[in-house]
Amino acid sequence: MTIAGVLLAAGQSRRMGQPKALLDFGGRPLCTYAAAALLEAGWAGADLEPLLVVVPPTEVGAQISAALPQFRAVQNPDPARGMASSFRAAVAALPKGCTGALFLLADMPFVTSQTVQQVAQAFRDSGAPLVLTRYGTGPEAVTAPPHLFRADLFDELQSLPDADTGPRQVLRAYAAQTVFVPRPATELLDLDTPEALAEAQQLLA
Repeated sequence: MTIAGVLLAAGQSRRMGQPKALLDFGGRPLCTYAAAALLEAGWAGADLEPLLVVVPPTEVGAQISAALPQFRAVQNPDPARGMASSFRAAVAALPKGCTGALFLLADMPFVTSQTVQQVAQAFRDSGAPLVLTRYGTGPEAVTAPPHLFRADLFDELQSLPDADTGPRQVLRAYAAQTVFVPRPATELLDLDTPEALAEAQQLLA
């Protein structure tokens, strides 16, 4: 199976007030942490190919691209149309022959390469249309990226309506066929606000 690795980094960072992907986090751009999880998983046997990063069509996008030379940059021409627009841009850029695509957000610095590997392996083992990550246990468990979509769902991703909810309608449609990969709750922290960034800086330290 050929699985593409996609890093979504075109968000507008409205609540943060500045581009999240380029925030200084431990002395390097925030986006490089999630990117490293994809890269290290690929080197360790997940065989993610190609690696794409979805960026805005701005100087910020150029800087993100420069920070991630191992990734092929794909421009989202209009990020204001919501996360769904980044999914559409990514799927349109995937080469023919991909059997699936694994999506990770650039503002999730604590996701590990082991998580990415396990999601990719669960897809190879099951062939399920969707493999999702579930952080934590019991009623407090949260489903969040990385998400892996089988290739026959790509058309549905390209048909997503403009929204910041991303692919939720696809997740709902295939809920009964979804495979979940359990991972520690400590990996789940996306940085949407300055307060979340401060918390993450403390955890990193």
